Amino acid sequence: MFCSRFPQSAQHIEDAIGAGKPDTLTIDRDNAAARRLDSLRGIETKPGLDRDEYPPAMFQEGGREASVRHITAGDNRGAGACIGAQCRELPNGTKVRIEVID
Repeated sequence: MFCSRFPQSAQHIEDAIGAGKPDTLTIDRDNAAARRLDSLRGIETKPGLDRDEYPPAMFQEGGREASVRHITAGDNRGAGACIGAQCRELPNGTKVRIEVID
């Protein structure tokens, strides 16, 4: 994750990890939709903002216990695309370490 390109997402990741969320995550795309519903349940929407979740729903560690923060849509979606692109060729079950760099 690139701090300079996606500063709000990067800050959320750093804060969530600092609060005890894991930095090593397990890819599990098959159950992402259910985890996304669990993580966003009860979190209100805000005009012009996305609900960013960490760990992201594509990882087994996401879901009900995820940290959720409102951030700009461009930052959230760009960061999600960045993580997704880096994991694209990795199969489910692969463990990856999320690290914020500049």
